[in-house]
Amino acid sequence: MRLPILMPLLLLSLAACRQDAPPPAAPAPVAAPAAAVETAETAQAVEAAPGTVADVAAPANPGVVDRTAEVPRFSAPAVDGRLYDLATHRGRWVVVNFWATWCGPCLKEMPELSALHTMREQIEVVGLAYEDITVEDMRAFLHEHPVSYPIVILDPLSPPQDFATPRGLPTTYLLAPDGKVARHFLGPVTAYDIETAVEAGGGKLK
Repeated sequence: MRLPILMPLLLLSLAACRQDAPPPAAPAPVAAPAAAVETAETAQAVEAAPGTVADVAAPANPGVVDRTAEVPRFSAPAVDGRLYDLATHRGRWVVVNFWATWCGPCLKEMPELSALHTMREQIEVVGLAYEDITVEDMRAFLHEHPVSYPIVILDPLSPPQDFATPRGLPTTYLLAPDGKVARHFLGPVTAYDIETAVEAGGGKLK
């Protein structure tokens, strides 16, 4: 009998002709509110390669600053009690560093930024702490992680109007002596990155 030989062929033919019903479509994901998405983005440290240059534009969500001004203005009291005003630092290269105490990459770059602020007379650094923290807690943190440059605490719900809302930390802007944004770095930076950018912009290091 040839039935044992024909049976597998018959089963294969039936299987090839049968069309299974398509599986039910998965429900479409529910989009999170724009504010919630932005909060998640700004609360995440960016593990980018050091010196990564980023676009200065941020997502155009309601209530979110979507672009950094050509000549950003900023004035607020620093942790040491003195008023910090960008306008009073014209004539020098200013490194504006957005950071947070919980951001690992931010903490790694702080010693180099501190040395840069101390050793280069034409370069200044200011740290803008983008987090909900009291002045007392920040002072205690800086006692353990001292830096030579001023620190200003920002309100994450009301960031500086002339800077795009950070989409990740650390985020660093290099302002030229005329106050204009010369470079924008997303991710940790080194002193070499800043010095290279200054020289590329026509600055001379001393």
